[in-house]
Amino acid sequence: MASEHYFSSAPGSDLKLRQITVKIAGAIREVTTANAIFSPEHIDTGTKVLMREAPEPSGGGDILDLGCGWGPISLHLALADPSATVWAVDVNERALELVRLNATNLGLTNINAVLPADVPESVSFAGIWSNPPIRVGKAELHAMLSHWLPRLTPGTDAWLVVQRNLGSDSLQRWLADEFPDTLEVSRYAMDKGFRILRTHKPA
Repeated sequence: MASEHYFSSAPGSDLKLRQITVKIAGAIREVTTANAIFSPEHIDTGTKVLMREAPEPSGGGDILDLGCGWGPISLHLALADPSATVWAVDVNERALELVRLNATNLGLTNINAVLPADVPESVSFAGIWSNPPIRVGKAELHAMLSHWLPRLTPGTDAWLVVQRNLGSDSLQRWLADEFPDTLEVSRYAMDKGFRILRTHKPA
């Protein structure tokens, strides 16, 4: 479908599964991807940068992969901290099915792959990791971040990877302006044209 995007809620094209070999949490692993999702042929560069540069979780609790796709960040987080509960959130139902399949195949039981509306409002997060879907447009992106970032628990961080050419600097400014009294925003790392933004919720 010409109008079908990786952020479509229910892709209409026929499902075509594929097996790929990737490096996640320091080891080579075989995972399943499919058409009509984000980056089905490999782990995209921005996600690789985030997984390499951002600190891994270590303290358990609920953590969020926002815009999880087929699940590389979720799998990375779940393997890095088996005591954590990873919420893999996406609007693409095909992507969520792939996260569940990959988690099962890797023996992981600490991933909940769900639609945004299926995360209980009572859940707050000990960390957020995201390669956010910039191409949904600023209004939708800002609404998404405005909903999820305030759900950080005090003293924790969100790590966002954004390509410089797709507006990392303007997003950093918007975050600082949107949450001037509740969140501290800084540039944490830069690599291969991507920037990792750290959004810290003070204790």
